[in-house]
Amino acid sequence: MQRETANARPDFSELQASLRDKIRTLVRMVLHSISNKEAVLIQRRVLCAILAIYAVVLTAPHGVRAQQSYAVITQNGVPMKTRDGVTLYSDIYRPKADGKFPVILMRTPYDKSVGWAAAPAYQIATHGYVVVVQDVRGRYTSEGDWYPFRHESNDGYDTIEWAAALPSSNGKVGMMGGSYVGATQMLSAIAHPPHLAGICPVVTASNYHDGWTYQGGALEQWFDQNWTTQLATNTMWRWIAKNTNALLGAPVLPLTHYPTFNYASLPAGPDATAQLAPYYLDWLAHPDYDGYWKQWSIEEHFSDIQIPALHIGGWYDIFLAGTLRNYMGIKAHGATDEARKGQRLLVQIGGHAGFGRRIGDVEFGDEAIKFPNTDVVIDWYDYLFKGAQNEFATDKSSTTGQPVRIFVMGANTYRQESDWPPPVAKPTRYFLHSGGSANSLRGDGGLSLTPPKKETPDKFMYDPANPMPTIGGRGLAVLRRGALRAGPARPARC
Repeated sequence: MQRETANARPDFSELQASLRDKIRTLVRMVLHSISNKEAVLIQRRVLCAILAIYAVVLTAPHGVRAQQSYAVITQNGVPMKTRDGVTLYSDIYRPKADGKFPVILMRTPYDKSVGWAAAPAYQIATHGYVVVVQDVRGRYTSEGDWYPFRHESNDGYDTIEWAAALPSSNGKVGMMGGSYVGATQMLSAIAHPPHLAGICPVVTASNYHDGWTYQGGALEQWFDQNWTTQLATNTMWRWIAKNTNALLGAPVLPLTHYPTFNYASLPAGPDATAQLAPYYLDWLAHPDYDGYWKQWSIEEHFSDIQIPALHIGGWYDIFLAGTLRNYMGIKAHGATDEARKGQRLLVQIGGHAGFGRRIGDVEFGDEAIKFPNTDVVIDWYDYLFKGAQNEFATDKSSTTGQPVRIFVMGANTYRQESDWPPPVAKPTRYFLHSGGSANSLRGDGGLSLTPPKKETPDKFMYDPANPMPTIGGRGLAVLRRGALRAGPARPARC
């Protein structure tokens, strides 16, 4: 099915530069005047209108970017076959125009048709790209059995080469997306498909054992069970659809019985896990970093990656360490000079569920929303595939165009660096200290540069049946993340 959508997005670059300061001043004036209670209702309406304009202007495209805009044609459910005969389905967004365009691929286990996948795909297509959004093997519309990580290298390779041969493709393929969608990029890259020319992994890991399934040797139970449960929902519905025969139904009145499904065959208890999430049992069976994990660990394959990459992370993201390791690892060990010199790193203020000006209890200001992710992806591929001289064009003689850009908390502004870690940074060792009650509600623990000598050890009783909640820090969307007020949610058990 094809759908044509007209696009009329204006170029905000000059408007953004001329209006930003005026709008900020006007917002401050309105906020200051709201102390007059009789005018609050009117002022709130005016403020909402101002903030709406403010949001459009401040999130407008930035940098030097190709200005031509295209209407978009959408093709839904386009099939392709993998090397082992499994059919995967994609939605394709392409410019309504003659000619050939670069391809940007997103491979997702979370449903290719949802808004967070479709909206950026459409936006990027208006800028002169063919965007392919695909359900990975065993998920939603695609055939096959779902098993995390196992098929992504081969399926990614096959999809990239298929996408490069699409009628509107110019043969250059890039990838985008975050979390597991970022993992599909890394796992595709280690297979080095000939037409993959760049990737843009966001908030993703470098090792699916430590840093994903386990943390410091301990099973990351809350993450593993939450993620597995979410994934198993679609697996269950696929199982039901496969084992349901509507022809067995017998309409009766009153409508109290529909024998369309053999409920006795539904898996239950431990069998349900084996049926719906067998990989979870494999994770438990491999607590150590063994061959099971090494086969698809990116850290074991940095030297196989041949292409440039823009790595985007968040200071409060659960996979931050992996984002940094991916940048450093490919830069040091990439298979080609292009790969080693072509790594870029952007670390924003944000967590796994997105980026924003407020994380946890802390407001980080306007700079925190300076780089909307979709705009960054467009700029990256405009530079990589179209030769745009924007912020990604490295110029060692100036502070602009450096390969690393980080958000500096406290100063609440972005800073560019020549590398990560910054050359001026010095590792500093801090030591845990306690006055004997660091494990209490109002604990007296602290960090110090001085090594501890003789201090009373603190003890903590952990009960898996009654776990303490995680408060703040680097987390996932299901938890409050970021900088929160210090202190546990309830008294510790000592």
